[in-house]
Amino acid sequence: MEYVQERVTTLHALGEGSPEAPTDRAAVVVPMTEREYGGLAAERVLSALESVDPGRVVVPLRAPAERAGSFDEWLQGFDLTVETVWCDGPRLERLLADYGLDGDRGKGRDVWVGLGRALSEEFVVVHDADTRTYSPAYVNRLLFPLARGYDFSKGYYARIEDGQLYGRLFRLLYRPLVRALAEEHADPIVEYLESFRYALAGEFAATADLVSTLRIQRGWGLEIGTLGDAFAYGGFDGSAQVDLGRYEHDHRSVRGPTGLAEMSEAVVDATLRTLLDRGIEPDETTLPDRYREAADELVRAYSTDAAFNGFDYDRESERDQIEAYAEAIGPVGPDDRLPPWRNSPVSAEAVLEAAEADLREVAE
Repeated sequence: MEYVQERVTTLHALGEGSPEAPTDRAAVVVPMTEREYGGLAAERVLSALESVDPGRVVVPLRAPAERAGSFDEWLQGFDLTVETVWCDGPRLERLLADYGLDGDRGKGRDVWVGLGRALSEEFVVVHDADTRTYSPAYVNRLLFPLARGYDFSKGYYARIEDGQLYGRLFRLLYRPLVRALAEEHADPIVEYLESFRYALAGEFAATADLVSTLRIQRGWGLEIGTLGDAFAYGGFDGSAQVDLGRYEHDHRSVRGPTGLAEMSEAVVDATLRTLLDRGIEPDETTLPDRYREAADELVRAYSTDAAFNGFDYDRESERDQIEAYAEAIGPVGPDDRLPPWRNSPVSAEAVLEAAEADLREVAE
């Protein structure tokens, strides 16, 4: 147990229970796909939220038309104010296309749609629905700093299961990548990105005003893009990170569709774009090798930590992953972020009306 502070205010779960927090003034955004329908993890999350009783729960839903209606019916069975925002309907698709907002689909795009509805509350919490260790204390912990004047808070946790270290994309890609960038660029944004203990965590909370300024990455770069905009809005003084304990959820393979190697491309792109937003241009010709060097140093540290705890640790597998991730380090792609709701060309009301009409049609 420790209570060391980082440059970002760090709140440690040193006692039992959860702190008092303004849950009644908060919207909780929980993106879901059809694989969560009736699943134990999602049911555990929603049941826990019943005891939290937030102002509203917004579920941006990605599911085919034949499943959307029954999914919404299942969600309405919980003792919560749940609003299902179906993200796959034709009216919504046409509306976004009319405003030039069509394009690649991903988790970020769905979250962006849900955030439009969540802005009706004072505070917004975002987290996933695939954790097997969800606690109702998560929402209170994430909201607590906001009630004390902070603008943004992010969760962190230990990814440990079955005597092994997980959180591979964070440990083996993001952390050494930012360490390599820090060696080249002494800029506050790099220090900010390095200050978070689990920067790829999907759990965060923010004031509605900050959320209205977010330029949302469409895919897996969502978490890093959010950090970049949180820094621009509130900097170190407005940010906190909160201990959520241990966290278990589904694991992904390294290769293949939606695998970690594919996700790494979005994480690298979002990280480098965050620097570009500040006028910092990393040397992309030397960065892969500097990343490998930093990652190799961390493998030695992880190996020692695992041995200290009696965990299994496969150095060769970890190094193979590093090589896969190194292939993702290259020029930044086109900027296809969705606009902040504060100055979006389409209103949140129009988006929600289209999504609601689509859902009504398939539910009839």
